[in-house]
Amino acid sequence: MAAKIRKGDTVMVITGKDIRRSGEVIAVDRVRGTVTVAGLNIAIRHQKQTPNEDGGRKPVELPIAISNVALVDPADGMRTRVGFRFEDGRKVRYAKRTGAVIDG
Repeated sequence: MAAKIRKGDTVMVITGKDIRRSGEVIAVDRVRGTVTVAGLNIAIRHQKQTPNEDGGRKPVELPIAISNVALVDPADGMRTRVGFRFEDGRKVRYAKRTGAVIDG
């Protein structure tokens, strides 16, 4: 099945502690069904000091279930569902809200 959300897309969180916040997808894990979004779902992790890196408390972006995010429509900035259609002999994603092509 084709990917509805890809790396580089702008998504909005639809449930959880970061609800209605948006950011850019920096990683997609298809096996686990998660996405990592820049600046969202931040947790503090303790890092032991190494010769190359300082120790301390480091903020880390944790993955979010792909079902808990929705793609942001490039035309109007609202969240939308994603559909697929063929244009000029190739398959493209489009926003079902406005019909705008997402990757084209």
